[in-house]
Amino acid sequence: MKKPVKNWLLASTVATLLAAPTVSTANDDLEKLTQNPANWASWGGDYAGTRYSKLSQINAQNVKNLQPAWSFSTGVLRGHEGGPLVVNGVLFIHTPFPNTVYAIDQKTKAVIWEFTPTMDADVTIPVMCCDTVNRGLAYGDGKIFLQQSDTVLTALDAKTGKRVWSVQNGDPKLGMTNTNAPLVVKDKVITGISGGEFGVRGFLAAYNIRTGQLEWKGYSMGPDKDTLLKPGKSTTWENGKVTPVGADSGTSTWKGDQWKIGGGTTWGWYSYDPKLNLVYYGSGNPSTWNPVQRPGDNKWSMSLWARDADTGEVKWVYQMTPHDEWDYDGINETVLVDQEVKGKLHKTIVHFDRNGFGYTLDRETGELLVAEKFDKSVNWATHVDLKSGRPEVVPEFSTEHHGEDVNTVGTCPAALGSKNQQPVSYSPQTGLFYISGNHLCMEYEPFEVSYTAGQPYVGATLSMMPAGADVLTGKPDGTTNLGQFTAYDAKTGKIAWSNKEQFSVWSGSVATAGGVVFYGTLEGYLKAVDAKTGKELYKFKTPSGIIGNVNTWEFDGKQYVGVLSGIGGWAGIGIAAGIDDGTSASSSEGLGAVGAYRSLSSYTKLGGTLTVFALPN
Repeated sequence: MKKPVKNWLLASTVATLLAAPTVSTANDDLEKLTQNPANWASWGGDYAGTRYSKLSQINAQNVKNLQPAWSFSTGVLRGHEGGPLVVNGVLFIHTPFPNTVYAIDQKTKAVIWEFTPTMDADVTIPVMCCDTVNRGLAYGDGKIFLQQSDTVLTALDAKTGKRVWSVQNGDPKLGMTNTNAPLVVKDKVITGISGGEFGVRGFLAAYNIRTGQLEWKGYSMGPDKDTLLKPGKSTTWENGKVTPVGADSGTSTWKGDQWKIGGGTTWGWYSYDPKLNLVYYGSGNPSTWNPVQRPGDNKWSMSLWARDADTGEVKWVYQMTPHDEWDYDGINETVLVDQEVKGKLHKTIVHFDRNGFGYTLDRETGELLVAEKFDKSVNWATHVDLKSGRPEVVPEFSTEHHGEDVNTVGTCPAALGSKNQQPVSYSPQTGLFYISGNHLCMEYEPFEVSYTAGQPYVGATLSMMPAGADVLTGKPDGTTNLGQFTAYDAKTGKIAWSNKEQFSVWSGSVATAGGVVFYGTLEGYLKAVDAKTGKELYKFKTPSGIIGNVNTWEFDGKQYVGVLSGIGGWAGIGIAAGIDDGTSASSSEGLGAVGAYRSLSSYTKLGGTLTVFALPN
């Protein structure tokens, strides 16, 4: 069992924390917390993952007066993804490896308690792809849940920071790690697994919130007993209709036993619909990155899933990128909103995929409603056929079409995707989604690779460069921006507006009732833009590059905006890991991203800081 190295307590503050609710009300309690905008009690602000706040004290008219209120150093230098939780006035933050958790008293700015798990850096760090990030904490049942890098899922008492239980979710010696934020649902805590670049077979797992006992586990591929797909009952979208899935669909599109090392990991974000009792998420790329070595559709990698929260049984599944040839990892967040599409009101799920397409589906049935490019420079496919659900691949940009040891040039987007893991926000005021995006193309050369447990299983060399095209039209315009911040209408698949950014926008955004959307930039700016027009209203440079998610909450009647800065992540791996050339293109760490971001080191340096903003008194 893991033991805390540090565990400090300020007794005077403990009384302000939540009393632990009973297990039967854990779900209701979390829903109530998220309905009060003074809290930010889950990664997405609510179960639907909208990242929308009803707070309006900071608005489009006065945000220009925003100023830093206070800051806190985390003491860790690698990439700081995820964001702070605020539960009944107490602020909880996390760090990348070694995954220290702090509970902070907002009134005194003092540390209530601190927890650092014991992990073996020599075993864990070498198998962490694309930096040692952690995407955040979860709260429920009076506990803070930490998904450690070494796959240990730990429950901490929210009042004291003492470990209540911990459970091993995977085996780092086989390449398994964890970077995701868990999600508390009913009497369970939901988590996934990382390691697709090591041939890890992905899964979603549910553990008992009181004991840590495994309740169910559903794999991304394999026999039906592993995937928890029910032939004839679970459905997918094909031939223009919702269609029952056949037997062993998770093995029949793989050659032999390749599914056993098939990838499809689940390191993104998870959403939940309490009325439908369904958990939603995406699965990642198939292993290896060399498509020639794994013929077939490679189901169910690159897919959107709806699972029963109680049993894990699959309600529906939809594969976005069959037989992936580009590492268009499908793990990005799923946002649940009710929208009128083509004249009919739907309970929708909206997902902006690495492959550059924004998907709108009916979240109850899995019906595909909209699939359009949210960056018009995307060229690997002309469109998604709404009847078959499949993309129409352009042979010129197909890495398999050209074959092994041939460099496919000019494919857009790059493997980083038109959007990576940084979550979008949604405003019911405008009906728009706000996308923190990339704007890159790539060269991609697959090569034969052998599988060895615990060793990189990549099989491709990449290099990345600016798209050099207009995001609204896709026409070449000679620009060199690597990122953009885009507003998109998921009802119609239309881009409303898009702002260019010099580097990728690797920060999750937050939209507010004040008509403002906040996000961070790789250079380290917190920015505020008008939700309707995209006009920049405010910016402030924090101590390091921002790859964390901007969150907002209220304390003592005042609205605050907070973000973790600390350069790193895949886009910032060159600085975070000290890689100064492109030789890492086929390694498990750089994966081709270093060259495009080489100039980033002129704008920002390492550092882990929480910066909190507010209007002046």
